[in-house]
Amino acid sequence: MHPGAHAATTPDKAAYVMAGSGQVVTFRQLDKASNRLAQVLRDRGLRTGDSIAVCMENNADYLPVVWAAHRSGLYYTAASSRLTPNELAYIVGDCGAKAFITSYEKRELAAAVLPDIAVDNRFMVGGVVDGFEPYEDVTASAPSEPLAEQWEGRDMLYSSGTTGRPKGVKGDLPGRPIGELTAVGFLEQALYGVGPDSIYLSPAPIYHAAPLRFSVGATQLGATVVIMEHFDPVEFLETVQRHRVTHTQVVPTMFVRLLKLPEEVRARYDLSSLRCVIHAAAPCPVPVKEQMIEWWGPIIHEYYAATEGNGFVACNSEEWLAHRGTVGKALMGTVHIADDEGNELPLGQPGTVWFEGGAPFEYHNDPEKTKGSRNDKGWSTVGDIGYLDEDGFLYLTDRHAYMIITGGVNVYPQEAENVLVTHPKVMDAAVFGVPNDDFGEEVKAVVQPIDMADAGPQLERELIAYCRSQLADVKCPRSVDFDPELPRHPTGKLYKRLLKDRYWQAAGR
Repeated sequence: MHPGAHAATTPDKAAYVMAGSGQVVTFRQLDKASNRLAQVLRDRGLRTGDSIAVCMENNADYLPVVWAAHRSGLYYTAASSRLTPNELAYIVGDCGAKAFITSYEKRELAAAVLPDIAVDNRFMVGGVVDGFEPYEDVTASAPSEPLAEQWEGRDMLYSSGTTGRPKGVKGDLPGRPIGELTAVGFLEQALYGVGPDSIYLSPAPIYHAAPLRFSVGATQLGATVVIMEHFDPVEFLETVQRHRVTHTQVVPTMFVRLLKLPEEVRARYDLSSLRCVIHAAAPCPVPVKEQMIEWWGPIIHEYYAATEGNGFVACNSEEWLAHRGTVGKALMGTVHIADDEGNELPLGQPGTVWFEGGAPFEYHNDPEKTKGSRNDKGWSTVGDIGYLDEDGFLYLTDRHAYMIITGGVNVYPQEAENVLVTHPKVMDAAVFGVPNDDFGEEVKAVVQPIDMADAGPQLERELIAYCRSQLADVKCPRSVDFDPELPRHPTGKLYKRLLKDRYWQAAGR
């Protein structure tokens, strides 16, 4: 299954639609556009196993670029369009890209990175600056027929870099002609019922693992993908209604923003077309998910997985309601919980989450990090902390790197964040440890209020009391600062290190 197959049977069906502009790209157009770039890349000397890098906002040329690489047997690295020049140059160089494709909207970033990348083939979509070839001109004269031999490529995505340099997650190429479903495409079909009659809404940046892989999988299955250029809660609801969306994937911060809308706004839209809402990327606060199931019905599915693809845990609404707070039960790989010495822990006791029997992976150009992600039993981990219940359902508490040790007590800040974000005056919250001479660390919260006019000592006292009404004192912030916007990635990941570093550097630590 690939665009060429659907172009042969349903050429005029929409492969994807840009939600903001309304631009429609049919399967015939996607097939021809991706073929043209594939021909250009082959003509420029790229062969099976080579790499390209892409850095663009969500636009109508993104999926043709991805499919050109996918049907050429290439690795494709989708880099965040929010990176600094230094970060982007590192990724383009580290992945070994032989072609770099960006957009006119990202021209300042592209120009800044140009002196630091050694890539001969540099293309720019939607306009051009010095050092780049115009993508439209380069591809316009290329043949629109497929390559004589089309082999499956795959993505090589980089960790978000919340702690240190990001690393490329590299798996083996499938080693087969194009046409078979990707692993994510199979999950979409088997677990979530995506098919040719589905309308799949992708509200997050395509460069992130889940939006990219689910959009590719939905295209393989002949569904129509609706791509939001940027997430906005009202526009999301309008898009579901306008396109009769059947499937979508969101992150918990999107749920929070939807629930913060006034009731009359939420009730304005017809969401009856929705059959399956998938969420992942971070644990969802229990009250938030309860309200979403009450609003949308038992159509909400959750999964826990990583870019590394070393395991997959999932649950539906019914399972979640019976195990509130879980991220699901293992469908791929076996989950183990172990302490820092590698000893398996009893049910209910938190420790590092390890997967046995998951897909193999390595961190590109970093054998030490690859080695550190394995234990002597051959299990792998990405560093999350969690526990299992008696039915085998997994609950996540936090990342190991974010654990606070205050007075010898381990505190996982996700608990306090989940409480604070449910307060009616709070839009977003980050909790982390800051230096304390007596206890080593103390718990600090930085909160993004819905209205900055509310920020101040009174709201600080109110939030601390609110947190203490639901959690033990040691887990709650001793102080709260306010920020008009937290550094959160559009995919939902909070760049907590950027906040934490302010306080540790100010303390001279």
